[in-house]
Amino acid sequence: MAFRSTWQLRADFALALSHMYGEEVPAYTTLVEVSTEVNDDYIKNHANGERLGSIERVTAERHGAIRVGSPEEMSQVARVFAAFGMFPVGYYDLRDAAKSSVPVVSTAFRPIDREELAKNPFRVFTSMLATDDPRFFDEQLQQELKEFIGNRTLFPAELLELADKAAAEGGLEDAEAERLLELATAAFKLSEDPVDFEWYKKLEKISAVAADIGGVTTTHINHLTPRVLDIDDLYARMEARGITMIDEVQGPPAWDGPDVLLRQTSFRALDEERIFRFEDGTVGPGQLRVRFGEVEQRGIALTSKGRELYDAMVAEVDKRLAAGEGSVRTEVARKVWEENLPKDERGLLEQGLAFFTFETTPEAAQAQLHDDAELLELIDAGLVTAIPIVYEDFLPRSAAGIFQSNLKDKGTRDDAQQGTDYNIDLMSEIVGRRVAEPTELYQAQMDESLEQLGKDLGIRVNA
Repeated sequence: MAFRSTWQLRADFALALSHMYGEEVPAYTTLVEVSTEVNDDYIKNHANGERLGSIERVTAERHGAIRVGSPEEMSQVARVFAAFGMFPVGYYDLRDAAKSSVPVVSTAFRPIDREELAKNPFRVFTSMLATDDPRFFDEQLQQELKEFIGNRTLFPAELLELADKAAAEGGLEDAEAERLLELATAAFKLSEDPVDFEWYKKLEKISAVAADIGGVTTTHINHLTPRVLDIDDLYARMEARGITMIDEVQGPPAWDGPDVLLRQTSFRALDEERIFRFEDGTVGPGQLRVRFGEVEQRGIALTSKGRELYDAMVAEVDKRLAAGEGSVRTEVARKVWEENLPKDERGLLEQGLAFFTFETTPEAAQAQLHDDAELLELIDAGLVTAIPIVYEDFLPRSAAGIFQSNLKDKGTRDDAQQGTDYNIDLMSEIVGRRVAEPTELYQAQMDESLEQLGKDLGIRVNA
């Protein structure tokens, strides 16, 4: 009987979710089709089109998003994702990143190893409802939420047992692998169970996100995101097909310099038919609008120094908009980018703003080198090539912007109350393993590459 390793399980899982989500949200299938067209055309028209990943990887790449209601559910979903070689990376607090009421804290489960990412980079942005935050929920509602969430089962015992076995053994034999995939995919399928109308609407007044998490008996894929090489082209093509997109692309602006971090956009959430149970006990049809089609364009991972500059540029954009120096955020941002960010990858490397790996060129074999050399001098001499490390993670403000762009209203929050303190250490306790800091992972990858470069050249390389 064939054995399916972790990465194969992950690839199969991503594909199964994609098929299921395409059936549930037909516009997603259109999004994938247009994304493929954009990527094919980009590769044809750009000699360096695969600079940030092969076309095979980019076309197959997805990130999903799900929402759970409690630390126990977050711990369980961490066990499920571990079966697919996906581990918690990064901590994101969307409560204060959003102008709307978005009472969640999040992490992302993804492969960590470089080779695993290359085989299949599936990642799932996973949000947990902060039911104990008094800015959103009073004491009575906190108790009601905890009871409702505590009485449901998102992940059956058989799924968790198979997931633990797959994680421990690095995969499963075919029969068990198929059962794991069946159960895991079903756990994220949109339920046909009737939704308690009064309870859902009670939560929706506070936050549509809270209602989507705590107002139903199951979880589901909230969105599934393909990756494109030109998100502005994608945006225009989707609009041309008559699909309404949110107002703008979130994250860094389009400009003539290197793409950094992450740009995201989506089509607007669509009305979906659901069955409700009303207060008088009757059951009937209704509509909910919580799921949308997101798409992303990934850029270069920034160092801590680069992130500080990015945050300063975002703050400068906000300042200029508040001062009336422009009305369109993306146009103001483009100007700020041009004033502050290096115009090419070499500038990013020289100023220590971004992460790269390094490879020798054929010319290096004939070069006469001393005991040590400067990295930039080796690059300028054509002996070494710097390859940008792709940003694999997320931006709290962009995630919050996507969330709130698809909400019907802002909801309510009481900022006179003190918010509950969450952080990466608490999230680590909740998921049962250390949540990795993205910057540490990128730094380790760059350090390892520099060390190997020195060995290949037989010298000490000074970065």
